[in-house]
Amino acid sequence: MFWLVPVSSILALMLALFFYRQMKRESEGTPLMQKIASHVRKGAMSYLRQQYKVVTAVFVCLVILFSIMAYGFGVQNPWVPVAFLTGGFFSGLAGYLGMKTATHASARTANAARESLNSGLRVAFRSGAVMGLVVVGLGLLDISFWYLLLNWLEPDEGTHKLTMITTTMLTFGMGASTQALFARVGGGIYTKAADVGADLVGKVEAGIPEDDPRNPATIADNVGDNVGDVAGMGADLYESYCGSILATAALGAAAGAGAAATLGTDGAVALQMKAVLAPMLIAAVGIILSIIGIFAVKTKENATMKNLLNSLAAGTNLSSVLIVAATFGILYMLDIPNWINLSLAVVVGLAVGIVIGRATEYYTSQSYKPTKTLAESGQTGPATVIISGVGLGMVSTAIPVISVVAGIILSYWLASGFDFANISWGLYGIGIAAVGMLSTLGITLATDAYGPIADNAGGNAEMSGLGAEVRRRTDALDSLGNTTAATGKGFAIGSAALTGLALLASYIEEIRIGLHRIGQEFIQLGTTIDPETMEEIPNRVSVATASFKDFMIYYDVTLMNPMVLSGMFIGAMMAFLFCGLTMNAVGRAASHMVAEVRRQFREIKGILTSDAEPDYARCVQISTKGAQREMVFPSLLAIAVPIIVGLIFGVPGVVGLLVGGLSAGFVLAVFMANAGGAWDNAKKYIEEGNFGGKGSDVHKATVVGDTVGDPFKDTSGPSLNILIKLMSMVAIVMAGLTVSWSLFQ
Repeated sequence: MFWLVPVSSILALMLALFFYRQMKRESEGTPLMQKIASHVRKGAMSYLRQQYKVVTAVFVCLVILFSIMAYGFGVQNPWVPVAFLTGGFFSGLAGYLGMKTATHASARTANAARESLNSGLRVAFRSGAVMGLVVVGLGLLDISFWYLLLNWLEPDEGTHKLTMITTTMLTFGMGASTQALFARVGGGIYTKAADVGADLVGKVEAGIPEDDPRNPATIADNVGDNVGDVAGMGADLYESYCGSILATAALGAAAGAGAAATLGTDGAVALQMKAVLAPMLIAAVGIILSIIGIFAVKTKENATMKNLLNSLAAGTNLSSVLIVAATFGILYMLDIPNWINLSLAVVVGLAVGIVIGRATEYYTSQSYKPTKTLAESGQTGPATVIISGVGLGMVSTAIPVISVVAGIILSYWLASGFDFANISWGLYGIGIAAVGMLSTLGITLATDAYGPIADNAGGNAEMSGLGAEVRRRTDALDSLGNTTAATGKGFAIGSAALTGLALLASYIEEIRIGLHRIGQEFIQLGTTIDPETMEEIPNRVSVATASFKDFMIYYDVTLMNPMVLSGMFIGAMMAFLFCGLTMNAVGRAASHMVAEVRRQFREIKGILTSDAEPDYARCVQISTKGAQREMVFPSLLAIAVPIIVGLIFGVPGVVGLLVGGLSAGFVLAVFMANAGGAWDNAKKYIEEGNFGGKGSDVHKATVVGDTVGDPFKDTSGPSLNILIKLMSMVAIVMAGLTVSWSLFQ
């Protein structure tokens, strides 16, 4: 059955190529539309080239470090340097291909909207589907390659073989995480510097519409939508997707190995194989079912926002229902023990994803009361818009957090066979729930990547001076895109929470391998008294057979251990420090953009009367340089902190760090993403003609709120879910060093 995994990945990549060629056959419209699209395309590719130069330098330094650890000191798996590179390469490739498609699709979407709303939706959505299918296709292809290679090369040592294979594969996730964080942070800083400059000077000060060609920052703004929301989101979810599958496979190998005492070595190896293959097969079938859902998305002319949302929901819901049925079939055919409950754990993961998506939609869409109330608060000025938005964001964390908590407890309880003491299978259940949430990523990411394509299509229509009816259609698609983007961010954050927890559990397996590598074959769990001699006898347990609980006892991972508490505080602090650094980075980059736009309005005579063309390239250059300069420190900090905490506080400190970062980071990320999304759509609601419409004082107040919300929802918030997973990945990769030496251990 394993061969279904590489076959489905190749199928996804072939269909992505088909959709890309289908999109390219569409007309790009008038010469002016083509010219504008060309400006955006060149700016996006120019930025990506600069970013990849910086990321390559960081990767070279890290590969040298990992090589020294692996080949010099012997505390690292020798495959790690290579696996790290492949993870980063495929993550970057997924973002690049998605952005290349998006920059070609925007003008074609605007041109298709001249024909009908459904035509515009079809071009934009299927172009977004290229991103979704590329991410899942490359992800499973990479996993298949490493599994086949390591299975061929690793010596057959009973249950140890699959444990080694899965923990080694897990390390390529650090490459994907590192690339994803640079893409998210750099892209977020770029897009929001341009957006803030365009909004504050263009809309508020000059009083010109959004995406007006007279605004010097408008091309940079459109470029930013692609580098932040397409390349950044693609790299982010590639990493979540691979991380959830690999962490669950590692937990499955550990759970299977734990059954050696009852099933014997051969029986345990067979059980390991089933538990390792299950997440890969669920993801493989999820690709096929996502493709079916993609073809189900269509709408009618004059559709309302709810009609458009229902059109996308029809595709995602169809894929979700089909994957539930398929999961029961896959686990039944694998003949995995407790297969019904494990299938229900996958259903729990899907349900959590749907609930988070619906909650995000409710709190951020202008079709519902919270965002309408937020727009209404603009009648008393920008201060009340900001206060109401912060409050809305805080309240909106309740449903996602409760959903994730319910998902964790239910999936653990089901997979453990209703026995909370069965830790290894319970943790496997949480991992398989994360795989379930991400199993239909092919279509979920398509709805998300659709957003920036529709946004750029609206910008192209405005700058090209297309008719009011075309602009009405692109506005409808754009507004839908804002909601799907907010829903996608909520989904990404929710999946990061479950994936982060699975990675935290997998960290203990890396500790086992690290101890094995330094030659420690036993761990001592206190002493017992010999009743005959009354002497203390060390209670030693083999590292190979030690349980999750044994490692917790050995390293004293309890809330009363000051090293665990210290790590938790540092982890929680990291979430806020990281947000503060990225918010300030946007502020600094945006101030340069504001100054440049004001300078052009002041010095280039005739811009506002359309007698002269603004210097778009200068604004693109400012955003590019600002993003490259500002993204390095926050990203390197995320890599350095888990290493430093491990060297000082050891394993207990690292576990505390990951727990603190996961809990604080998840809640903060939901707050920031939802507050920012609501501010954006409150402005859109005003622009539809409510409370005075465009140009009114209420509109200006909501533009200020939207400007504050921009770095919330597009820079700091989305970057947090990568921070959560990257810290876990760094801890996993550096586990060998942590168990070898630390200051207080």
